Amino acid sequence: MLAKLEGYAAAQLGILDATALRTVTGELSSLEQTVLGRSDLRAVLTDTSIASASRGLIVRDLLLGKVHDVTLKVAVYAASNSPAQEVPHSLAELAFAARELEFSGNFPLAGLGLLASRQRVAGYADALLDEVNAQNFDEIEDALFRWARTIEGSQGLRRLLLDRDADLESRLGTVQALLGDKVDSVTLALARFTISGGRSRDVVGTLDYLVDYVANARNWRVARVHTARPLDEQSRADLVTSLSSLTGKDVELQVADSPELLGGVLVEIGDLRLDATTRARLAALRDAVSPGHLYESSLNRND
Repeated sequence: MLAKLEGYAAAQLGILDATALRTVTGELSSLEQTVLGRSDLRAVLTDTSIASASRGLIVRDLLLGKVHDVTLKVAVYAASNSPAQEVPHSLAELAFAARELEFSGNFPLAGLGLLASRQRVAGYADALLDEVNAQNFDEIEDALFRWARTIEGSQGLRRLLLDRDADLESRLGTVQALLGDKVDSVTLALARFTISGGRSRDVVGTLDYLVDYVANARNWRVARVHTARPLDEQSRADLVTSLSSLTGKDVELQVADSPELLGGVLVEIGDLRLDATTRARLAALRDAVSPGHLYESSLNRND
């Protein structure tokens, strides 16, 4: 299973009680068989010309209102984060992992290298951050950073938490004892999974990786919108819907009035910039009618 999907599934499936897990396992198995038996559906999910976010939306439309919420989440995540040709295989691996968890009580975590282990922790973080308000991301970042520095500065903690031969429950118990009443539940869960899902010798490195990952995730959850005129409620709702479809995440708007744009909106989210302002269109028009462009245009005319 892809590392990020493994971490995401571990978080989502791991919180289910026995009854819900049985339901989700059955639904994932049914989805696996449906994809195997429907060549048209399989062709769409493995089409490399379809954007990953669009594949996720296809799966969401297929399953919404028909399956358990966790089934929907893990299936959409698999379709959105797996390479197109691996989507059917990822869905099959999800069904297998759910059956294994139901049978043994343990989610199967593969032995991974350093980078893949960090990706697995990132997938686990994706599952938890889905339920967190973007304004709380800063607190999670700060707490993870402080915890990394605490481990870094304590020889005793390093000796215990970075020892791959040490008892896992003892290591997790130490994290619980030191952080349990000092941080929120998401930070605590991430700190614990860094131990159980990451590499032992890379605990501090993984925590620092998580700090950057949470910061980047926040950038994709908050859209900075500059508008020439105030947006009404319907326009705001439409913009949130469009950006959520684009990113696959719930998006919050930070709106600033910018009359100098003359008209339209400028949206910045993550590393994406969408400029639909009048000022930008006028600038493009000026470029198009500049002397150099006019001269080039006159040379290329077919009179």
